Amino acid sequence: MTTAAPIKRTRLPFSVVSKPTGAACNLDCSYCFFLSKELLYDAKNQSMSEENLELYIREWAAAQPDGEVTLLWQGGEPTLRGLDFFRRAVELCDQYARPAQKIVHAIQTNGTLITDEWAQFLKEHDFLVGISIDGPAELHDAYRVNKAGRGTHALVKRGWDRLQAAGVRCNILCTVHHANEDHGLEVYRYFRDELGANYLQFIPIVERVMKADLPAAEAGWRTDQGEKLLYQQNGDAVTSRSVDPQKYGQFLTEIFEEWRQHDVGEVYVQDFDSALSAIFNTYPVCVHAPECGNNFAMEFNADVYACDHWVEPDYLLGNLADNSFADLAATPTMREFSKKKTIQLTHQCQRCPVLRFCHGGCPKDRFVPSIDGEDGQNYLCPGYYSFYQHIRPDLIAMARLLRSNQAPALIMDEGVRARFRPTPRR
Repeated sequence: MTTAAPIKRTRLPFSVVSKPTGAACNLDCSYCFFLSKELLYDAKNQSMSEENLELYIREWAAAQPDGEVTLLWQGGEPTLRGLDFFRRAVELCDQYARPAQKIVHAIQTNGTLITDEWAQFLKEHDFLVGISIDGPAELHDAYRVNKAGRGTHALVKRGWDRLQAAGVRCNILCTVHHANEDHGLEVYRYFRDELGANYLQFIPIVERVMKADLPAAEAGWRTDQGEKLLYQQNGDAVTSRSVDPQKYGQFLTEIFEEWRQHDVGEVYVQDFDSALSAIFNTYPVCVHAPECGNNFAMEFNADVYACDHWVEPDYLLGNLADNSFADLAATPTMREFSKKKTIQLTHQCQRCPVLRFCHGGCPKDRFVPSIDGEDGQNYLCPGYYSFYQHIRPDLIAMARLLRSNQAPALIMDEGVRARFRPTPRR
């Protein structure tokens, strides 16, 4: 297939979470706020058309820089859109990529619909596949259930095994919530030893809700009449499924200690990589970057929102059929949204000794009072603080190893660790 003549667009450093099936999913996970987003549209079939697929890939490729760029597919459950859709997406990427541009694909899936045919396709086109799994069966099945309320661990494990057999590049996305928050070491060892996973990321579940809507939120974001409640970033209450802040910090700390002693250089944990990168003023994860505002979300109908966590009416930027990505990035809504990280940083955060590692966390979680009584402190702050304070000496040691052209994995040697860690203050 010949490459299409490139269209001229302003090139931006940005990413897009694209949703070919909107909020549709074959599962009914108790804590999933994405499911309620179907209420935003009065459309029974919320599937991306081939016309919108081509529009998206053409505009996205034109706005991306040269070199390797990643097209991210998410949902809902993106595999519901079917293999033919993704075969067409690969063809369109070949058609619209510039000669100096390499488009790679990443897809986040619950893994339950992965067949051998899917696995072969993903391997052939070198997709990076993220599998959502919350640990061993008894922990995973607490909240990750199907429409009949049954646990899904066995189905996810089947999909994982098929991907591994095909040699597909995979990582694990594990949410941290009330059911698994006390089992950090067990969860980590399960991923490492039972699944053989070596790329992990842990995402805290914080289901923010207005107190008046808490009963509906506890019931899976459904009212007594069975109607869905649209999840929005409002309120200062959280559901019982939400992770406890202190336990979240302990969860990560337990895993860090196991990783630091045995797995540096073999297992890659996004939270640890991000924290080490921060010492070098590099921020690969938006949650802990100094600023946000370059991570769009695009729905099935080409509507573009300011962020995947803010897919709600006030943060709709426009439709890609009417505006380029550069135009959407320049809207007043997006300009105001991008200020959330810095302008809304509390004084407690500004004087915090671990600010460089978390930068106040995601604005969506800033809804509790600070120790000064100021609004807008991050709900997860106690966990962030204890975790980063604990790991900071080892991060500094690994940074010193890197600066001396030595492998960070040497931190696993206790003698090396003692030499490179900072001297404790008296």
